[in-house]
Amino acid sequence: MRELPTPDLPLASIPLDSRRRLPRAEETVTAQHRLQVAWARTEEELREAQRLRYRVFADEMGAQVAGPAGLDVDSFDAYCDHLLVRDLDTLKVVGTYRVLPPHQAARIGRLYAEGEFDLSRLTHLRSKMVEVGRSCVHPDYRSGSVIMSLWGGLGAYMTQNGYETMLGCASVPMADGGHFAANLYCSLRDHSLTAPEYRAFPHTPLPVDELQTGVQVAPPLLIKGYLRLGAKICGAPAWDPDFNCADFLTLFRLSDINARYARHFLGDALPR
Repeated sequence: MRELPTPDLPLASIPLDSRRRLPRAEETVTAQHRLQVAWARTEEELREAQRLRYRVFADEMGAQVAGPAGLDVDSFDAYCDHLLVRDLDTLKVVGTYRVLPPHQAARIGRLYAEGEFDLSRLTHLRSKMVEVGRSCVHPDYRSGSVIMSLWGGLGAYMTQNGYETMLGCASVPMADGGHFAANLYCSLRDHSLTAPEYRAFPHTPLPVDELQTGVQVAPPLLIKGYLRLGAKICGAPAWDPDFNCADFLTLFRLSDINARYARHFLGDALPR
């Protein structure tokens, strides 16, 4: 794998980049929690996100995670913006996404997803496309309010910066050997795929034909939410052996937003 350029400064020293705006923190009150959505601005806030990622991906899902003990760290982190949801009663970070903006992707020379997919058909979208990833929510906060708060933060980020497209992998665990993921792809491919000109092709495809059993399955909540919002699947899933999951590459364009769910998911971030 090609090495990424070394960041000029550590995260804690980087001034806000004039090439994109980080929306201000927002507070949401639910029946169970007081939640704050904000962007990481210090090294310690990034570490909080990495600790949560380790808990979910390594401890819960059994992923082989590199980096210091108790942290999920990779070379893309220093180039990304990190969205956090914090429980204001416990002050713990309970949800996170990371976002690679287009000018940073151009600087690196590639997207994270290019390690798994051929994205050559999406080249024309890159100047206004963000890549999202490392999405996770603490197991005690999976009632829906945290992921909705994260999506509201992503929507504000996209609209305030003039970004038009969001790309990212939605991971499906393969504890069953991949049968569920294969059946899921077969269930989605007739009505939820992008047009052919937006297809991506996995470098290590999940062997769908060998693993599928002909059973119709419902998508996991994250993928279901993406599809309701208007996202599409870019083709067959990739197999990620490090995380032991099947990655479904999803593409969402603001111009394709589903009006029925737009206000529910994006709130005040809706384009006008």
